[in-house]
Amino acid sequence: MSVQGRSLELFFIDGRPDGMLTAEVFNWTGHVLRVPRTQIMEGLARSETSYTGVYVLIGENEGEPLAYIGEAEDMRSRIRDHVVKKGWWEYAILITSASNNLHKAHVKYLESRLVEIAKEVATIPLENGNTPPRSSLSEAAISNMEGFLETLMMVLPAIRVDMFLKKTRSPSLLKQEQEAPLDRNVFEFNMPRQGLKAIAVLEAGELIVQAGSQARSSWVGDRNSNTHYFKLYDELVTSGILVLNEDHRIFASNYAFSSPSAAAAIVSGRSANGRTSWVFKSTGQTYAEWEEALVEASQGRVE
Repeated sequence: MSVQGRSLELFFIDGRPDGMLTAEVFNWTGHVLRVPRTQIMEGLARSETSYTGVYVLIGENEGEPLAYIGEAEDMRSRIRDHVVKKGWWEYAILITSASNNLHKAHVKYLESRLVEIAKEVATIPLENGNTPPRSSLSEAAISNMEGFLETLMMVLPAIRVDMFLKKTRSPSLLKQEQEAPLDRNVFEFNMPRQGLKAIAVLEAGELIVQAGSQARSSWVGDRNSNTHYFKLYDELVTSGILVLNEDHRIFASNYAFSSPSAAAAIVSGRSANGRTSWVFKSTGQTYAEWEEALVEASQGRVE
């Protein structure tokens, strides 16, 4: 079955990419408003902030990322309360329906599911103590809310909210390596001096490092704002994706990276050029050489 594309409309309210914005999808009843805390008064002046909905607060506490998920029948009043009582958050994400037809049971269900997903993904700790219970909804209403969530999970990463984006994948290629089809885009990463070997598969635009692959036991590269991969390394350790095993770490699950350099950095424990580090298993080409060959071949077909 082919995947159908969706059209996402982002409106930058004040013309700034890091300012207030709204996000809507054609034929979706949902509406998302992102408000920086520095613009909270302008944000709360908008009519949709008084709707019934669910919200996410995102920021840092003592240098560590933190988030909070809540629901309210009047989000404007609730966010005002959080301005006074919670000093750590930097952005508020307000999720409603464009026609304000979500009711209390709907948003309590959405709140519970969002907490469940965030805890399962485990990239950002939650200030929420426990997972709130799901509200009692009819079978039809649950189906509607799950459909609502499915589209929401597409919208949130598009506005740089990645805490619900699951990067683990299955099954493991390492357990089936000998049976893997030759036409699969399988890449290897080797660090002989450290005794490390990782295997990844390129699928649907993601380089998926396979469970059982090895990584350096600790981050040895720089820890500054210009080398942000150390934060991802720490998150994978904290969430149990990278598990210590004697003198190195093991990927406990398949994990998808958006670029070969991101995958190479996590495996090597420092910034690395993944386009030259990953090697196409069937030919021995580097990722860059393999990519160049694909481009040349496609150019010949077009001509």
